[in-house]
Amino acid sequence: EKGGGMQAKEHHPNREARGWQPHVVAVLCLSQEVNCYSSFDSGNCDDLWLLGEVTMDDCCLNPHYGYIGADRKCKSCGPPSWSEWTAWGRCSVSCKEGVSQRRRECQGQGKCAQTTTHREIQKLALETKVCIDSSCCPEQGQWSKWGQWQPCSVTCNKGVRKRARTCTEPQPRCGGSCDGPSEEKEPCVVDLICPTHGGWSNWDAWQPCSGTCGGENLPRPTQRRNRSCNNPPPSSVPPGDECPGLGSNTRTCDELPFCPVNGNWGLWGPPSSCSVTCGVGIHEMLRQCNNPAPKHGGLPCFGSNKDQKICNTKNHCPVDGQWSQWGRWEECKSNRGKIRCRKIGGQQRRQRWCEHTGFDGETCEGKITDYRACYDINLCHFDGKWSEWSEWSQCDPPCGEGAKRTRERKCIPDLSAYDETVGFHIKVKAYFDGKPFANCTLLKDPKQSLACMNVPPCDT
Repeated sequence: EKGGGMQAKEHHPNREARGWQPHVVAVLCLSQEVNCYSSFDSGNCDDLWLLGEVTMDDCCLNPHYGYIGADRKCKSCGPPSWSEWTAWGRCSVSCKEGVSQRRRECQGQGKCAQTTTHREIQKLALETKVCIDSSCCPEQGQWSKWGQWQPCSVTCNKGVRKRARTCTEPQPRCGGSCDGPSEEKEPCVVDLICPTHGGWSNWDAWQPCSGTCGGENLPRPTQRRNRSCNNPPPSSVPPGDECPGLGSNTRTCDELPFCPVNGNWGLWGPPSSCSVTCGVGIHEMLRQCNNPAPKHGGLPCFGSNKDQKICNTKNHCPVDGQWSQWGRWEECKSNRGKIRCRKIGGQQRRQRWCEHTGFDGETCEGKITDYRACYDINLCHFDGKWSEWSEWSQCDPPCGEGAKRTRERKCIPDLSAYDETVGFHIKVKAYFDGKPFANCTLLKDPKQSLACMNVPPCDT
């Protein structure tokens, strides 16, 4: 021991038993062909990292890889672990009380939980909480009577006039509205002839350039296009306006190229060494567009200058260790004798294990054993007092019928007679260990429950 804890490299008799063994499945059935990816990013297999098609066992020689099999889902080659929770979903109803849910999934080779019941797995992968998007539901309003017709929209010939009404008899509430339009239109006629203003036709096609090529020190050739004021022509009585702008347009011919030379590929270069030293990687070959190179606007070579072929080292990649969860704190003890129910500090410890290390992978960094100062108050009697109400729990079960949420008040022992810290030269925070008895006045109902509303059904 050093510094109060065993080092992570210390041999543990169960390590081989706990070690991750990804190839057990291969003994039971033939490994399926899968698309192998050199990176697994939280459930995503990006085509940028696609290596090619190999067996699942060969792909998972590297625990950092991912693959897509016949079910078209991206899966991890690593040890089993829960994904991050998704964001909370939308409320199950748009107004008043409903529920919101979030999910996570088990990624990797194996199971994330020892339980096998569908109900327990649902509780680990799905959470549900109460939500209220709006305290009231929309109520529709009613239209007022139509207002007066407005004047005609034109001063000559045919136009339209409008009238309006308001959604006020009564007004809608909580985001409601009135059905139908707020405005009504009808045609109207003013007994005067309107003048016709001139309009341009479409531009004609560009005429040929005045030259076939442009020299470095000579003026650039030009080309011209025209349009006519006949779409429509301006009227004489009453007189209409002429078309605005010019009837012709000129531009320089800036892109008069030399004759183009299309590019063609040269020979492939030698293949590179395999891109990885373990698992599955790629050989890469390169070629150049120089046989000949494109010139004077010629087309570049068609296709890629790079070719890849899959290579298999048949070597399993290192699997780095992962810490297990901390175990339970052991009994609070002291080398000064019995300390239960006494105001004498002691010490307790807990342990964890470095799991899944294999194939020369790195062991876990940190300590196997953790220590803390403590008081032993197990089965001791204290005066107590009732806590405030706890926060409402999440809905249980998280889906389907019968979901409820609860809150409670607890009888808390009075531990004010104990010092918060212990130690002679260096004071450290002390924790209370054990389940004491607390004497509180009787309380009619220390626990409350409410039904969760509008909970979605469970997945089949």
